[in-house]
Amino acid sequence: MISSKHQKIVFSFFMAFFMSGAMSLVISIFNIGIVTNIIVIWLNAWGVSFILAFPTIIIISPFVQKLVKLVIYDDSNKN
Repeated sequence: MISSKHQKIVFSFFMAFFMSGAMSLVISIFNIGIVTNIIVIWLNAWGVSFILAFPTIIIISPFVQKLVKLVIYDDSNKN
């Protein structure tokens, strides 16, 4: 198993993996349709998109966390 101190990196890895896979599949089908070699085309697109998505998530996630804190308020103190 992986130490909990690496939680953000592991989360970023899996988020990038699944999101880039789903998005590259949808965009590939949208752009060229369901053709005989769609799996090969999709896997190539997925590889490129994952290589871009993983470092992007690591770089952008601290900013997004700050942005979320700006727009969310704590309602646990309501009576």
